[in-house]
Amino acid sequence: MNYTKEDLLTCHEKIKPYIHRTPVLTSQALNEMSGAEIFFKCENFQRMGAFKMRGAAHAILNLSNEQKRNGVVTHSSGNFAQAVSLSAKMQGIKAYIVMPSNAPQVKKDAVRGYGGIITECEPNIDVRQATTDKISEETGASKLHPSNQVDVILGQGTAAMELLEDHPDLNVIMTPIGGGGLVAGTALAAHFFGKNCKTIGGEPFEADDAYRSLLSGKIESNETANTVADGLRTVLGNHNFPIIQQHVDEIIRVKEDEIIAAMRLIWERMKIIIEPSCAVPFAALLREKEKFAGQKIGIVLSGGNVDLGNLPF
Repeated sequence: MNYTKEDLLTCHEKIKPYIHRTPVLTSQALNEMSGAEIFFKCENFQRMGAFKMRGAAHAILNLSNEQKRNGVVTHSSGNFAQAVSLSAKMQGIKAYIVMPSNAPQVKKDAVRGYGGIITECEPNIDVRQATTDKISEETGASKLHPSNQVDVILGQGTAAMELLEDHPDLNVIMTPIGGGGLVAGTALAAHFFGKNCKTIGGEPFEADDAYRSLLSGKIESNETANTVADGLRTVLGNHNFPIIQQHVDEIIRVKEDEIIAAMRLIWERMKIIIEPSCAVPFAALLREKEKFAGQKIGIVLSGGNVDLGNLPF
């Protein structure tokens, strides 16, 4: 598919009533520590606490009236479940959410609070998909994918688009990489709205499927995904991978202790709550800071839905 600048502009105009334009924060202490000038796009302050609200709102807005009458269905253990539930509620339609039985109670409670109708299933991807398919067949609900759907990818790209409107001279924008929707959308925004602005992804060594996929030229899976960055345990898809191949300049992998240290630094120095997945690009910058010295770096802080009873520090 050929994406255009207009696709992103149209998407942004559509979703504006349903999202927050999140603030961009800076920290002198973190700038000095990194040797770069960092602009943090705070999607942890987005509605439902993560960037996923953008893609969910856009995907639902683009459904026909008949599709809306039958509602939407997705499978997610966390942020996309909340985003779809809240977006559907705001647009007056039903949201069926398939969640693994071992999903944190705090996330199940949040989904129910936003009006999502939860079906629990065994915690493996095949069962999750089968349960989603069954609900879609029974109810006529439209299936939404957290990261591998064109409308979702464009929606996620609007965060970087806003960041570049505020700071047009960024050299690099960095995001975490899980399912690939955020980094793909960001790469499109950097391509269309940046001035030679690179897109660089951060990924845990423990779930480095995207890093390996770029090397091999095909979508790789994870043998294990034993990372504290629970939002990044998913793999790329056929819609976002070609964008990543074309427009993402590099993926930097980080260790678990680097993720935790970066998360703690942002909590301590910036006085804001971010989840572990969100700390990964900042950890990547610190790991290879000589590469970024003296540059203007945008970092999308992807979300702040952290289980406060289970902090890694």
